[in-house]
Amino acid sequence: MSREQINVSELCRQHGISRKTAYKWKARFEKGGTPALEDRPPIARRVPGRMWSRWAARLRGLHREHPRWGPKKIWALLKGFRNGVKTPSVSTVKRCFERWSWSRKRVRRFRHGASLSRGKLTKAKRPNEVWTADFKGWFRTGDGRRVDPLTIRDQYSRYIVAIHLQTGQTVAMTLAAMREIFGQHGLPECIQTDNGGPFGSTGCLGLTRLSAWWVKLGIRVEFIDPGHPEQNGAHEQMHRVLKAETAQPPAPSLRAQRVRTQKWRREYNEQRPHEGLDYQMPEAVYRVSRQKLPKKELELSYPRQWKSRWVKASGEICLEGRRWFVGEAFAGQQVGLERVRVGVMQVHFAKMLLGEMHSADGGSIRPRTYTRSGRGERPRSGRD
Repeated sequence: MSREQINVSELCRQHGISRKTAYKWKARFEKGGTPALEDRPPIARRVPGRMWSRWAARLRGLHREHPRWGPKKIWALLKGFRNGVKTPSVSTVKRCFERWSWSRKRVRRFRHGASLSRGKLTKAKRPNEVWTADFKGWFRTGDGRRVDPLTIRDQYSRYIVAIHLQTGQTVAMTLAAMREIFGQHGLPECIQTDNGGPFGSTGCLGLTRLSAWWVKLGIRVEFIDPGHPEQNGAHEQMHRVLKAETAQPPAPSLRAQRVRTQKWRREYNEQRPHEGLDYQMPEAVYRVSRQKLPKKELELSYPRQWKSRWVKASGEICLEGRRWFVGEAFAGQQVGLERVRVGVMQVHFAKMLLGEMHSADGGSIRPRTYTRSGRGERPRSGRD
């Protein structure tokens, strides 16, 4: 049908196609006539990242000559054939190794160790016996800045030890905030938290780099049951009041939000009476902890008959030529290894038993983990 008889828009409406499709077929017809309208195979003319056939042939040849070499060494040899042509990148060579099944991936056999019931949560009978820690739900200030309030509360006196308005919930940010809090208020005997990051994990005893540091300082860490925030109900109730009185609506800037929050914290501690304290103010009951944050990093010590190893950044230790994965939570820390029987060693961190190393296993310890529900006896120390 010619252009004089019908326009393109009307033609598209009749056949239920878009104008872009119509012009595509029109251009094909004008360029190649009727044969150009035949279906074409769905093959891309150019595939980004695909290696040229001559590079692939050279790569195969080098692999035959050096079958035990890795992709980086083979790539270094490939650069010698370049002759002014761009050499494939290291990542391209690695993909070829994986596609052609040349890579040997180390498989880490992972088996769980003993399952532990969570001990009964400690009920504080004096200040600094139990602190509760949590993050109130994040929000944005008027200028769009994200705010993640880290809140620390003394369970016995209801005293809010600190509210840190962070811009994230990373371990590094929280660890720095906790150093400042411990420096001002001392150390508690126990900290109770939920199981989420940055406090808890699915690794050995649910510890992260943050909570493992608490253990190293001699602080007992207790986790509430997953999905049971009511076990930390007093802290959650404080969060509801904090949100209603400081974040609805939020301040126009992060600085203004910090000023508003600290003012509210002072009022909560110094002017708000609490029924559980016989209507006293939290400040009248709370006392700064006598246990101070050590000025120097503590060094863990273990019995002489044990072996000790430093945990690498990858969470691994080396023993008798083999690598064993302990957990990234203990990176940079020293663990103790106690031989309990032939082929089996127990792994300790501070006074806690993390799991067991079985020589018949792969490169991972059998970690002690908590059961999903139920509370029984608190996990015993490895040296009890």
